[in-house]
Amino acid sequence: MQTSAPLYWSTLPAVTAMNYRHAYHAGNFADVLKHTVLLALIEAMQSKSTPFGVIETHAGSGCYALDSREAGKTGEFKDGIKRLLYPDLQTDAAVGGNLPPLLRRWLDGIVAVPGNEEGLKVYPGSPLQIANAIRAQDSAQLCELQPEEAARLHDLFHRDPRIHTHHRDGYEALKALLPPKEKRGLVLIDPPYESQEAEYKLIEKALKSSLQRWPTGVYAVWYPIKLRSQVQPFLRWLQRSGAKRVLRAELMLHPDDSPLRLNGSGMVILNAPWKLDEALRESLPAMARLLSKDRPVEWKLDWLLEEGAEPPAPSPLPPSRLAALGLPTARVRPGSGKPGLAGRSPSPGKPGPDKPGSPKAGRAGASPSKAPRTPRIRPDRAR
Repeated sequence: MQTSAPLYWSTLPAVTAMNYRHAYHAGNFADVLKHTVLLALIEAMQSKSTPFGVIETHAGSGCYALDSREAGKTGEFKDGIKRLLYPDLQTDAAVGGNLPPLLRRWLDGIVAVPGNEEGLKVYPGSPLQIANAIRAQDSAQLCELQPEEAARLHDLFHRDPRIHTHHRDGYEALKALLPPKEKRGLVLIDPPYESQEAEYKLIEKALKSSLQRWPTGVYAVWYPIKLRSQVQPFLRWLQRSGAKRVLRAELMLHPDDSPLRLNGSGMVILNAPWKLDEALRESLPAMARLLSKDRPVEWKLDWLLEEGAEPPAPSPLPPSRLAALGLPTARVRPGSGKPGLAGRSPSPGKPGPDKPGSPKAGRAGASPSKAPRTPRIRPDRAR
């Protein structure tokens, strides 16, 4: 892939809409989960030789400098990507252990990004990770509404014939972009959630319309977890969304009882590809183990809806109220009678098994053929 002149801003342009800027959060623990799942999805698509398309609704600028003022102000990448790349910086180097193949391939891709030759200096956003993972016959449609972010995104990819950038609202763009010309592919929805309840309603509306247009498409939605009560209505809606199956993956760094911080994050995959759960089964506990700091990180991998199963009847009371009344609240996979996989990483400094509470790990496939690597990139930066 070829790019234009290096992207470099001495100051951030004036904000015209949202206050959110991913430059402050790039490479954090939520990105670790989101982008590992993204790679697993792309590799699942590449199990067939026929081309596919990837559509992202909230693409951002594409690449971020980790030595920028924004990244330095929060330092979130230090408790995210950096803990996976440099486990020797932790109290006990043995916490790292042997990485699962999927996680190793993802980390190798981060290190291979131009600019990281002498250490972790830049973090590729979803657009650049997609571009580096898809093949020559595949394509990507990247949508970004913020003018300055969209301009950077266009400059990064305008010479790559596989990548098409759109300065427009991603939700609205789905009406025009679905189904993709390849007739198979993936939609990634990862908005900033500045207003969580309102954002979930927008996602539900977009998914409902998209599933009607393209019922066989794969849809991946990233979501933050602050208060569990804010997420539960959306998860219940997914079980009746019309998707054939819905897989959930979560990482929890803190209890989900405070609205003042990001306690965890999750990904739900509608119409999840075959054996995607097996591909993720090793990586989630490994991520949890490496990200653990002051307390064990908890992880979850389960089916909200399995193909052929009837959606569960809605509970008349929220889980917190059921618990207060002493009633059972454990989630059971619909139609199977089996609980979803969940686990907790061992305490920091005390390495444990790679597969707590899980059956055999998914097999790692051969690394798919990739398009040529990007030349040196100067990421989104502000000083």
